[in-house]
Amino acid sequence: MVERFLKQTQFSSFEDYNEHLEFIIPEHFNFAYDVMDVWAEEKPDGLALLWTNDEGEERRTTFAQLKSETDRAAAYLQSLGICKGDPVMLILKRRYEWWIAMLALHKLGAVVIPATHMLTKHDIIYRNTRASVKAIICVDDPYVMSQIEAAMPESPTVKTLIKVAASKDAAAKGAASQPADRVSDGLPIGITFLDWHSGIDATPAAPFTRIFNDNGDTMLMYFTSGTSGEPKMVAHDFLYAMGHLTTGVFWHNLSQDSIHLTVADTGWGKAVWGKFYGQWFAGATVFVFDHEKFDADRLLRQMERYHVTSFCAPPTIYRFMIREDLSRYDLSALRYCCTAGEALNPAVYDKFLEQTGIRLMEGFGQTETTMTLGTMPWMEPKPGSMGKPNGQYEIVLLKADGTLCEDGEKGEIAIRVNENKPLGLFKEYYRDPELTHEAWHDGYYFTGDMAWRDEDGYYWFEGRKDDVIKSSGYRIGPFEVESALMTHPAVVECAITGVPDDIRGMVVKATIVLGREWKDKAGEDLIKELQQHVKRETAPYKYPRIIEFVDELPKTISGKIRRVEIRQKDNKK
Repeated sequence: MVERFLKQTQFSSFEDYNEHLEFIIPEHFNFAYDVMDVWAEEKPDGLALLWTNDEGEERRTTFAQLKSETDRAAAYLQSLGICKGDPVMLILKRRYEWWIAMLALHKLGAVVIPATHMLTKHDIIYRNTRASVKAIICVDDPYVMSQIEAAMPESPTVKTLIKVAASKDAAAKGAASQPADRVSDGLPIGITFLDWHSGIDATPAAPFTRIFNDNGDTMLMYFTSGTSGEPKMVAHDFLYAMGHLTTGVFWHNLSQDSIHLTVADTGWGKAVWGKFYGQWFAGATVFVFDHEKFDADRLLRQMERYHVTSFCAPPTIYRFMIREDLSRYDLSALRYCCTAGEALNPAVYDKFLEQTGIRLMEGFGQTETTMTLGTMPWMEPKPGSMGKPNGQYEIVLLKADGTLCEDGEKGEIAIRVNENKPLGLFKEYYRDPELTHEAWHDGYYFTGDMAWRDEDGYYWFEGRKDDVIKSSGYRIGPFEVESALMTHPAVVECAITGVPDDIRGMVVKATIVLGREWKDKAGEDLIKELQQHVKRETAPYKYPRIIEFVDELPKTISGKIRRVEIRQKDNKK
């Protein structure tokens, strides 16, 4: 498969990869037809999707079965009037139907908008109106459906609602008690909740006639997590999927015999990073554990039972995993592990390596990109480093005056954009040319993330541009202080922010979540101990002069820390 889209598929070193990485781009590329349907021909019995949940249900879907199911789903959605270019929002948690719906909508040429099940009425109205959403496919969940119903009177563009029951048996029971297309009391007249499974079952099984798209057509839109304001609409074209070939084949180091698990809700961009495009370019099996509440022991038991060979999760998940006794689990099948989504603390890397013998390979990117920086299989990881630039992007570090940074100098990560934008970079912030120009101008896309580069070419994360603290003439990145704090056994999570100060301009504040066994020790003695710990672990001027203990940190719906909320709260005091 990979040879269809790369001029060279084997690389001996990172330098070889960067120098010779070159894509073969078809005129009308569509991942559903050109990758998944081809696998259905070449590897019909290969296991594409292995899904299980915390109730013990299991579903195994081959590539041939996936083609048949997505053809049928595409025909069903087409019969409802969903056409090329129509925005459709998916709120499906980790239900296996998400994978089918994604591919079916790709086949239609529709615009897919994945969303988390934690959205409120306000969130749904905002998305519906900003993106002119035409249809919503959601999990049959009381909270999710109640928020959609509440949003509908202020969502005039939405014409179709489809609910996906927990299982076909549940759908059948529901159909026996009420019509599948019942009208809810909370919905406007004429809007119905259709039943996904009933609709699919009533649709004849037949090959779906290909609908051709242009490479530049919008395929996918994500609303960013909103760490510093209202979410932005990030629009991706059909070539974005191809941009993730390097994510799965090289960064995750996958092959056709891999069973890969990425921990991510399907409403997050990380889902298409880790459990969709790149993994299926490699022909790997995508393993999904559908659970309501994260539990490290339960996750490890699933990895043991299903012989997961490759794993990717944000550092937070690894922090919980290393608090378990990993010797209790048979992880002998596990060969490769990656991490992304937030910066990795070296202490977590060291502990995981000690317990498993596996090195964590870090990667970095944004909702606006595929993987831009990473630690590839040919590289020796440096704990805490994001790695080196991915060959499909030209990465630079820029100072505030626009000049290039030397090694060791802190600057903003920027992507050089020439006549043709790099494969995987977003199209635009949808319907917001001013915001697009603010981030993308003068030949660069400015990521807003700060880093420095060492003499070996590895990049080290400093924090968001808006999060950098200027204190007594020093520029302090939140991550370097957080990394120091995370090496103390009392700290489970922490966030570093700046607090205005008349003398120093700003001082460093640490907002800390303590481990259970440390909560009764919260007080001045522990504050002093943590301050001294930071002074020993990093430059003394970086230590937090203010420490606050909290039960939890404010986070976005995608799980990222909202430092802006902490700053706003402090400014009101």
